[in-house]
Amino acid sequence: MSFLIILILAIPSYFLSKWGLKKFNLGNDENRKLIALIPAILLSPIIYIGLMYLWILSISYYPTNDFDKQEWETNIEERYKMSEDIIESKILIGKTKEEIIELLGKDFYTYNQNQIAYGIGFVPGLFSMDPDVLDIYFENGKVTKVEQHQT
Repeated sequence: MSFLIILILAIPSYFLSKWGLKKFNLGNDENRKLIALIPAILLSPIIYIGLMYLWILSISYYPTNDFDKQEWETNIEERYKMSEDIIESKILIGKTKEEIIELLGKDFYTYNQNQIAYGIGFVPGLFSMDPDVLDIYFENGKVTKVEQHQT
C-alpha cells in the first residue's frame, strides 16, 4: 500500500522535476526525461514520510483549556482538555478529599482509601482506544500527586 502511494506521489514529482529542469535550461529535451527521474525517485518517499508525519500530528493534537468547574461538570467526554491544566497548575495538591469532591464532583472511582480517579474521556491519539482517567493520590488525607493515564 505504501509503495503504491509513493508511486502515485512520484508522478507529479517527475513532472515537476521535468518542468524545473526545462525552466532552468538544464539538459536537453531528450535527457531531461531521464534526469527528472532522479529527483522524482528521491522526493517521493520524503514527501510520503512528511505527509504521514503531518497526519499523525493532526490526529494526535487536541487543545488544552484552563480548568473551568462548570465545563468540567457538563462536558464529561472532553475533560481531558482541562486535565493538563489541573496537573500542571497543581490546584489539587494539598486539598482534602471533601474539597476535591466539592471542586470536581461526586462521579469518581475509588481504587482504595488513598486513591480516586475521574473519567476524562478519550484523549485524541493514534492508538487511543480506551478512555483516560485523572488519578488523585492522598497521603494523610491530603492530595500529594495527580496523574493522568489511559485505562
